Amino acid sequence: MKKPDVSLDFIRHSLSHLLASAVLEIFPDAKLGVGPVIANGFYYDFLLSRPLVPEDLHELEKRMRKLVDAHLPFVGESLTLAEAKKLFKDQPFKLELLHDIEQHGTTVMADITESKPKKNQTNKEKTEITIYRTGNFVDLCRGGHIASSEQIPKDAFALTHSAGAYWRGNEKNPMLQRIYGVAFLNKSALASFLQAQEEAKKRDHRQIGKDLDLFTFSELVGSGLPLYTPNGSLLRRSLNDYIESLQSQEGYTQVWTPQIAKASLFKISGHYDKYKDGMFRVTSQYGDEEFFLKPMNCPQHTQIYASKPRSYRDLPIRYTDFAMLYRDEKPGELSGLARVRAFSQDDCHIFCREDQVDVEIDRMLSMTKEVMATFGFSYYYRLSTRDKRQPKKFLGDPKMWDKVEQWAVEIMKRNNIAYKDGPGEAAFYAPKMDLMATDALGREWQLSTIQIDFVLPERFGLEFTASDGSKQRPVMLHRAIIGSPERFLMILLEHFAGALPLWLAPTQVAIIPVGKDHAQFSQTLAQECRSHKLRTELFETNETVGYKIRAATKAKIPYILVIGDQEMKSNKLAVRIRGQKELATMDVQQFYKKTKGLIASRSLSLA
Repeated sequence: MKKPDVSLDFIRHSLSHLLASAVLEIFPDAKLGVGPVIANGFYYDFLLSRPLVPEDLHELEKRMRKLVDAHLPFVGESLTLAEAKKLFKDQPFKLELLHDIEQHGTTVMADITESKPKKNQTNKEKTEITIYRTGNFVDLCRGGHIASSEQIPKDAFALTHSAGAYWRGNEKNPMLQRIYGVAFLNKSALASFLQAQEEAKKRDHRQIGKDLDLFTFSELVGSGLPLYTPNGSLLRRSLNDYIESLQSQEGYTQVWTPQIAKASLFKISGHYDKYKDGMFRVTSQYGDEEFFLKPMNCPQHTQIYASKPRSYRDLPIRYTDFAMLYRDEKPGELSGLARVRAFSQDDCHIFCREDQVDVEIDRMLSMTKEVMATFGFSYYYRLSTRDKRQPKKFLGDPKMWDKVEQWAVEIMKRNNIAYKDGPGEAAFYAPKMDLMATDALGREWQLSTIQIDFVLPERFGLEFTASDGSKQRPVMLHRAIIGSPERFLMILLEHFAGALPLWLAPTQVAIIPVGKDHAQFSQTLAQECRSHKLRTELFETNETVGYKIRAATKAKIPYILVIGDQEMKSNKLAVRIRGQKELATMDVQQFYKKTKGLIASRSLSLA
């Protein structure tokens, strides 16, 4: 008999409860955290008597399948706070969540729901607590479950790994063990996902970064603060230079702003109230004034604009800025270059008249299209709008928001751009046109963003003199193309599996002499390659030729030139092209012409 269609999120949520039930069978004294649904699956946090090992996950998965076979119902109940406290008297993390509800009527954790207060109740009796029972297991839970475990496809879920996670994401709290699982509607979907995960491991930018000697991290410097080697610095600089070359052609001018600013700047912009928890606070030895490390460039750019009177004839004014930014990310969320505490952005802010907005945004969209083609990304746009149910999260007049959101729709339609809606994803000061790029593994990344902002010009009192002599507000456009070069570098390394296009490769040519008799010729060839602006490495070690070829191959160097007697006599090069089995034969000048053309065109191909 065919099982009824059920929500995949409900299946995943129910599996998190079965996981907790299985954990309690092995660790009866386990202290339970929370177990929400996440992308592709679920997790649950536990405080256990010992660290988990891979064999534990195998055993837990077996027990979960037995629970599925038991056809256990998921039954919701409502309790008073007092009843819930008694039920979870041996679970300190659950009691903490209940305390939140008692004191504040809510909790920050996703697995708790409060009901509407009933009349004529004391504060402690206001809230009903929802629990769910599954066999012998009971949990605080807001619901969203299947009716019975028999609705779970038994061959379509798996436990993948465990990791440390601070309770409630705060490093001052106990470290729990988080068990991750994935779940799908059928076995083939699970197999496809696990295969993609294996491919992702091979492309992990952290390992590629080590193999190509691009970046490192140091505990003495601090977590989330990447250090770039000469290779990594060159690669990062090449990305920035490419974006800057496009911007300068379009009349953008680069500015530079300090890494710290007074708190009053961010109070006016609204970032202090909306974003303070993500900012690094700085104090001076010589006063009590509050400063912050700069988390974004927008407020500083308003002050460059405001530094002198502006006329309608001056507009548009286009500022770009590659200055470093800093955000106080939670330690447990830091991950290689994917999430760091120190980064830059290919930021641009344009101050213009309303009648100039469409032309400026069309120019932005055209530049972005060119950049995405350069890297071979497919993409779509997400129109990120405000959540009208939470007006306090967004600054400015709701009528202004209505106007700008509709304006963004018209821009997308005028440019024949397919887009998806992203309700609630807007910045607190403006809706966003976010570009969502798809990499070689089918993963989506937000890169470019465009925002039409009326809020910051109003809050900072920015003005220009109109043609009739009146004072008017400029519109402030926010734009990034690749976003953070650091994060974009991570995406590129995984997208290309480290095999970067020729123009980006830190080393473009490897020259390997067969023996001592070929050393002088190889040195001369290396110098000549460098004179043609090819980044060249000469492998002069005493290792075997095979060893040196393997080393150059592991370093993902696009072209390997092995120099022996024949190459010295014929002036012909036997070129090993990365990713190709057959050697290509070409004379030296032909090689230079070919590589120069590929670099100039920023080609994705080496052939």
